[in-house]
Amino acid sequence: MTQSTKTELPQWPPVNSARSPFTPLDDAERQRYVGPVTRVLLPTGATAWLVSRHTDVRQLLRHPAFSSDLSRPGFPLLRPLPPEATRNSEGTFIQLDGDAHFRLRRMLTAEFMIKNVRRIEPLIAQTVDEALADLAAAGAPADLVSTFALPMPSKVICHLLGVPYADHDFFQSRSRVLLDRGTSPEEIQHTVGELRDYLRALIDRKRVRLDEADDLLIRLIRERVEPGELGVDELVGMALLLLIAGHETTANMIGLSVLLLTRHPEQYALLRDRPELAAGLVDELLRYLSIVRTGLLRVATEDVEIGGRLIRAGEGAIVLIALANRDAEVFDEPDGFDPYRQAHRHLAFGFGMHQCIGQPLARAELRIALVELARRFPDLRVTADPQELSTRDNSIVFGLDALPVTW
Repeated sequence: MTQSTKTELPQWPPVNSARSPFTPLDDAERQRYVGPVTRVLLPTGATAWLVSRHTDVRQLLRHPAFSSDLSRPGFPLLRPLPPEATRNSEGTFIQLDGDAHFRLRRMLTAEFMIKNVRRIEPLIAQTVDEALADLAAAGAPADLVSTFALPMPSKVICHLLGVPYADHDFFQSRSRVLLDRGTSPEEIQHTVGELRDYLRALIDRKRVRLDEADDLLIRLIRERVEPGELGVDELVGMALLLLIAGHETTANMIGLSVLLLTRHPEQYALLRDRPELAAGLVDELLRYLSIVRTGLLRVATEDVEIGGRLIRAGEGAIVLIALANRDAEVFDEPDGFDPYRQAHRHLAFGFGMHQCIGQPLARAELRIALVELARRFPDLRVTADPQELSTRDNSIVFGLDALPVTW
């Protein structure tokens, strides 16, 4: 492809800070990107295929010829990464394929099964109660993100892993640096090193005190590391992945969900008056908000036809969950939010072998947090217009920096 041809391609992702926080793309952008598989230009200067239709997304994500290994030539990066990024990714199983991915994932499968998440729902409820008490103590007006949406899932994942919550400022600030697409390769390398060093030291301390607790890291040390099935560096990578994913996504979902629901008081009241609808409403929120808006990244390892386009081996593909979840072929009036919609076909947690392992935990946290918030703060309202809020447009995970509320 010539340079002049490349520059004529639409750029992905688009930069549009004026877009509504509830809209993955505005009307002009939808004309450019929604529809058949199309080629786009990435910020790195490389090109990739953009896949946005629900059927095409499902076909690609379950096809074994699409790799998550970012060290493969042609992998579609949205920002330059340091050369050490692949060498320091041990245990980061979302970047592995096939048996290498399955070997690490199966060590965590039981921990995140629905029946085990139900066992920790009392812990989630207690954490939500404590966070809401902090919100009440802060008094109105308050920032919902810093007093509730962020600390609640952070405390839950810290408790499950056995990470001291007292260190939350350290790992939350560095998580946001890593998720920011503007972070330089040097800063990525430095930040990953800091987080891996922190978790390595924590794991080393736990290895000499295996009888003092029964958290997930200690169980993995006792049952996988000590028998020689899992390397310590691999455990560090797994812990890093779970720690970041375990709080960032849920925190951003809570903030955006509250902003959306409080704009329609009758929908917010549903959580309090008919909590039996909350599970379905959470799925509709996941579909409608779809916070991983820049897409899931893959590279083809063999020639595959997707949506009538031949994607050749070595070519990158970007899978747009946010647009697949607004596909009119699957969802009636997809740009509308309907709390009664049966949205179970959404792809907010991905699809195929890399579908999010933590989705039962995320669903439980969202359901309990939103129901209890509506019950304890029935008159909650946001004190700023959506266009006045600072949004995380440059982050891999979309969300709000703050959400001013009163009650």
